[in-house]
Amino acid sequence: MSSLSRELVFLILQFLDEEKFKETVHKLEQESGFFFNMKYFEDEVHNGNWDEVEKYLSGFTKVDDNRYSMKIFFEIRKQKYLEALDKHDRPKAVEILVKDLKVFSTFNEELFKEITQLLTLENFRENEQLSKYGDTKSARSIMLVELKKLIEANPLFRDKLQFPTLRNSRLRTLINQSLNWQHQLCKNPRPNPDIKTLFVDHSCGPPNGARAPSPVSNPLLGGLPKAGGFPPLGAHGPFQPTASPVPPPLAGWMSSPSSVPHPAVSAGPIALGGPSIPAALKHPRTPPTNPALDYPSAESEHVSKRTRPMGISEEVSLGVNMLPMSFPGQAHGHSPAFKAPDDLPKTVARTLTQGSSPMSMDFHPIKQTLLLVGTNVGDIGLWEVGSRERLVQKTFKVWDISKCSMPLQAALVKEPVVSVNRVIWSPDGSLFGVAYSRHIVQLYSYHGGEDMRQHLEIDAHVGGVNDISFSTPNKQLCVITCGDDKTIKVWDAATGVKRHTFEGHEAPVYSVCPHYKENIQFIFSTALDGKIKAWLYDNMGSRVDYDAPGRWCTTMAYSADGTRLFSCGTSKDGESYIVEWNESEGAVKRTYQGFHKRSLGVVQFDTTKNRYLAAGDDFSIKFWDMDNVQLLTAIDGDGGLQASPRIRFNKEGSLLAVSGNENVIKVMANSDGLRLLHTFENVSSESSKPAINSLAAAAAAAATSAAADRSANVVSIQAMNGDARNMVDVKPVITEESNDKSKIWKLTEVSEPSQCRSLRLPENLRVAKISRLIFTNSGNAILALASNAIHLLWKWQRNERNATGKATASLPPQQWQPASGILMTNDAAENNPEEAVPCFALSKNDSYVMSASGGKISLFNMMTFKTMATFMPPPPAATFLAFHPQDNNIIAIGMDDSTIQIYNVRVDEVKSKLKGHSKRITGLAFSNVLNVLVSSGADAQLCVWNTDGWEKQRSKVLPLPQGRPNTAPSDTRVQFHQDQAHFLVVHETQLAIYETTKLECMKQWPVRESSAPITHATFSCDSQLVYASFMDATICVFSSANLRLRCRVNPSAYLPASLSNSNVNPLVIAAHPQEPNMFAVGLSDGGVHIFEPVESEGKWGVAPPAENGSANGAVAAPSVGASASDQPQR
Repeated sequence: MSSLSRELVFLILQFLDEEKFKETVHKLEQESGFFFNMKYFEDEVHNGNWDEVEKYLSGFTKVDDNRYSMKIFFEIRKQKYLEALDKHDRPKAVEILVKDLKVFSTFNEELFKEITQLLTLENFRENEQLSKYGDTKSARSIMLVELKKLIEANPLFRDKLQFPTLRNSRLRTLINQSLNWQHQLCKNPRPNPDIKTLFVDHSCGPPNGARAPSPVSNPLLGGLPKAGGFPPLGAHGPFQPTASPVPPPLAGWMSSPSSVPHPAVSAGPIALGGPSIPAALKHPRTPPTNPALDYPSAESEHVSKRTRPMGISEEVSLGVNMLPMSFPGQAHGHSPAFKAPDDLPKTVARTLTQGSSPMSMDFHPIKQTLLLVGTNVGDIGLWEVGSRERLVQKTFKVWDISKCSMPLQAALVKEPVVSVNRVIWSPDGSLFGVAYSRHIVQLYSYHGGEDMRQHLEIDAHVGGVNDISFSTPNKQLCVITCGDDKTIKVWDAATGVKRHTFEGHEAPVYSVCPHYKENIQFIFSTALDGKIKAWLYDNMGSRVDYDAPGRWCTTMAYSADGTRLFSCGTSKDGESYIVEWNESEGAVKRTYQGFHKRSLGVVQFDTTKNRYLAAGDDFSIKFWDMDNVQLLTAIDGDGGLQASPRIRFNKEGSLLAVSGNENVIKVMANSDGLRLLHTFENVSSESSKPAINSLAAAAAAAATSAAADRSANVVSIQAMNGDARNMVDVKPVITEESNDKSKIWKLTEVSEPSQCRSLRLPENLRVAKISRLIFTNSGNAILALASNAIHLLWKWQRNERNATGKATASLPPQQWQPASGILMTNDAAENNPEEAVPCFALSKNDSYVMSASGGKISLFNMMTFKTMATFMPPPPAATFLAFHPQDNNIIAIGMDDSTIQIYNVRVDEVKSKLKGHSKRITGLAFSNVLNVLVSSGADAQLCVWNTDGWEKQRSKVLPLPQGRPNTAPSDTRVQFHQDQAHFLVVHETQLAIYETTKLECMKQWPVRESSAPITHATFSCDSQLVYASFMDATICVFSSANLRLRCRVNPSAYLPASLSNSNVNPLVIAAHPQEPNMFAVGLSDGGVHIFEPVESEGKWGVAPPAENGSANGAVAAPSVGASASDQPQR
């Protein structure tokens, strides 16, 4: 039968049901075998209509089809037999034994004998395994639970347990639309035609009464007249109301379904394993079953969902109150693990025992070794993964029961055990939210170490709270929740006040995914009927109504750069899908392959590095390259993983937390992750913790473990001003060296080439000087812009000596050009290009670069070097470029007339012009957490702009040394710290760390009057170090936590003797995007050098201890002078 014929049967079933032809409906269900009506089946079982039960089942399966079917029929016939015995109707019992149960003796003769022996007992409850058999009604209910599991697990019922989602009276609507079409084809259409029959095509008679020929049989029919429609049959007209206008990012989702084919399973067996769903994003849990779109709440289902172990055996085994029956098991195949790319976390570095089964995990956004865990019994655990220490363990407790709703109080009395469905950190790590399976959301504030405080408790939903997320609509931090009550709600994160309630889903809402794009903030939501909807913060209803592949448990997530949208879903019969969406069309762009044929649980997924997708499936972690639908590799984590493990990457993708059996969490790491964790391996278990706001103790810990200062996330800079809200708990490392008072810290001086790894990149094309320098985001190339407007690109090749293909000072790269031999050359200033201010910005995927050298701004293709576009001819000329972090089509352009233009590349339009500086713009940096743009200028002024309306929030003039006029032109650069809340300020006279919201200087390092000025500086990729270059060719490495000098690279270490005393010096400095100890400098002679510490050291010096210099917080009135300990001597 064709698919359309099958759909017609469903339309007929809907029609018969609406017209109350109940017996005919079930007869057609059974004869067609298309839809198994679980509600009807339950009613017949409860009523004990055993003949009808078996007759209905026979339309879908036979006794000997498979082991599931065999056990279904056995349970039914066994219940018939026990009921006959309970009524002391032995003749009936014997008849059932001989006619119905004897068929099973060939599979289990011992079981049949045991059943037969029940005839000899006065009361079959004397049998130990049947001693808890109650009355008939309760026994049928218990059996029905088992039958439903078996039916849902039986592959023969796949796609047959859920009726398609149809509009009411769909068949009538189609007939109505057909009659409308026929009427429009009439030669003489009449208004208000009288439809008397459906047996023949409709046609309005001609005026003289003669019957017009049927338009269907008249091939010569001309143009169709625009006749008025006829009255609809009933209330079901064919025309739908016009949809409201939809913002551009969502417009594509309103279009017709995807033309890209992808599997969409209507229904099927519930997940066999314990609850499991994407972390990352989303919470792991097994949703309610879905018979006839009836969604019970978590109140009635949570206990069975929480306690059911993974694996098939539990689903097909008899309950403890029933006679056991064993059938041959099925071997479980497991794909072998392939060789994984080096940047994937594949090494099991830590194994943590939580004590109860992890349901959701999330790494801290700043301190990336801090792991938050929520479990199936409501516990919350906070782990320092590096030291393997559980900092906090909290059990579930309602903070104020008197403020809880009566349904919640009743639910907690009935079943006090509550599961965590989702845990998640706020963007800055100062708060985290917990969504529970009973009504409640709890928010905690986190102050570092073990300091976790109650912040808000919200009775958010009726039933389970299925997901929670943070968002910042209108610059205000909000909490978004969804639940079994089919709603999405938005709450003020500070006060708990409800801001919005979104209604429109027809099933429990399973997940939410807030996002921000093109100045539009919106929320995607998914429900258990497979519907995807999108909402703006305007209470105007859903902008999207779309079906997700799998049509059951679906979660959505963006890539880290916010440019690509993915979803992961599992159908009720265990078929799983990961797809990428084309947002502009609302269609599936690609469907990734490689899932186990039948996933044992709801698969969850996560994204990392803007490159990889990962999912827990088939007792392993599976990885895909985002640009390739084929499975990249599978890793089993040394075995012991759950069937569908929960997973979560840290922000940088260097660590991956995975749930295992026996309440274990395995933390897997790549090389970066191993270095990050290595800093904690020598921490003494007896070490005492310093006061949370003690910067001195933090610096002491850093001094005795330089790797900690290099790889672990920086101590929150807010703590330097006495505010320890985000301060992490730092354990001092007690080592022999730190206890030996005779060993005094000493600045690391690199003066010889042998003391570091340095490489001057090969030069096929000589240029005068390097004006701008950057590593590509992939880390395998360096891009430079020379003062003569020419771009230079060096690429490292993957080979036996460099398996990763990443940049390294140990092997020279190739200066790369396309086969055409063309150069990327900017439109230069007409007068003197050497005097122009060059600038460029690289796209997140390294595919194109935006650049200017005093003339027009050019957009280049990085593969072909071709100019894709030029725009904005001077005057004014562009002096700095920065891509918007969430939309590559928006760029901020600093101008030499002191303005900043916010330009939309796609529509070639300036959206805003920002005025606040008095000289040319020399620095721009976006914070995607605070939604601000920080600008700096040659006027030494800092400005903070809101990116929603582009208003100036505050500004401050950089304090300059005495004797230096503020009018002296000098570039001021800005760069955000990894926490996106603090930023580095670079001026020729100083380095400084500023807090963004108050624009307050937290730390400053001034240059002595007699010392050479700073030419450039940058954070390392992990923001633990600051690399600075100086006019005298010296390069200094600072610890960013306190701006204390830890290492100095002298010119003699990298410049030949002929140049050491010349005027050659670094003009720009760039940090590698993944290697914290790698940087490169661009020189005034056109050369580029790349630096790494020697392999035996692995780091740039040792951080100075706090007692070697002042360790107090902000510099209220910084002086120009500094002690000898923190000034390079040149």
